[in-house]
Amino acid sequence: MQNNPFDKPGKFFKGNLHTHSNISDGKLSPEEVCLKYKEKNYDFICLSDHFLPKYDFPVTDTRAFRSKDFTTILGAEVHLPSTMIGEKWHILANGLPLDFEPPQNHERAPELAARCASAGAFVTIVHPEWYGVGVEDALTIQSAHAIEVYNHTSELRAARGFGWGLLDQLLSRGHHLNALATDDAHFEIDDAFGGWVMVKADERDPDALLAALKSGHYYSSQGPEIYDIRFEADEVVVDCSPAYGVYLLGKGSRAVQSENRGQTTARLDASRMGKAGVMRVTVVDEQGRAAWSNPMWRPM
Repeated sequence: MQNNPFDKPGKFFKGNLHTHSNISDGKLSPEEVCLKYKEKNYDFICLSDHFLPKYDFPVTDTRAFRSKDFTTILGAEVHLPSTMIGEKWHILANGLPLDFEPPQNHERAPELAARCASAGAFVTIVHPEWYGVGVEDALTIQSAHAIEVYNHTSELRAARGFGWGLLDQLLSRGHHLNALATDDAHFEIDDAFGGWVMVKADERDPDALLAALKSGHYYSSQGPEIYDIRFEADEVVVDCSPAYGVYLLGKGSRAVQSENRGQTTARLDASRMGKAGVMRVTVVDEQGRAAWSNPMWRPM
């Protein structure tokens, strides 16, 4: 099954890819933010301060806060006008060089996103529900690797924290994009530690983590853990932390459910997904928190 990290070598590392410091509009210093995530046993974060002229276009340097059991990815949240409803674009670029150049004269968001990708970044369209990004908007950002499907701060502050509706529409049109859950923490309210990624890599190293992210070797979570996803005959078998519901979701309304309080293994009939095409797994615990696989493609 394509895009399945559970059959890849390495181990899972927990990280948050979207968070802000007082270098832009966050409350805490970069050092304080890194320390808070390290104390919560995260393996890595990216401080993605807003790449805007009023903050002097920062790519926040967090290299001094790396240690043997915690690392950082450099990056930023970049912006340019404008979406089809006139909103400024918000594009997350994890893995930018410190000397990444500000937007050029007459550069538009698709060109800026492509320049981020060419510079080595993992590129995500973030909090699309919050500012009304539509399918036709998203199709212009052809260098995107992922859609942010959960943004903890957007959910807490605006009740618009999800992006699966947009991603499912793109998947149904045949586009191969992955999913991402993040905090987008600013620390003005209790908006940290609510969404993260578990990245399968050989080591806790920024380059290794970025390569795994670009390959889709990760899953996203608000709390539940996914231990394995595998094909057995015509079933998808999911091993996970205790869950209320495990769901296999395909194109349109195609869905198979296993609802059994406390279950740690679910067997889901994949024949209803079709012989080829996209599918994804969602695990929901009794508190209503979810974990999401990336979209997976079953070969012909």
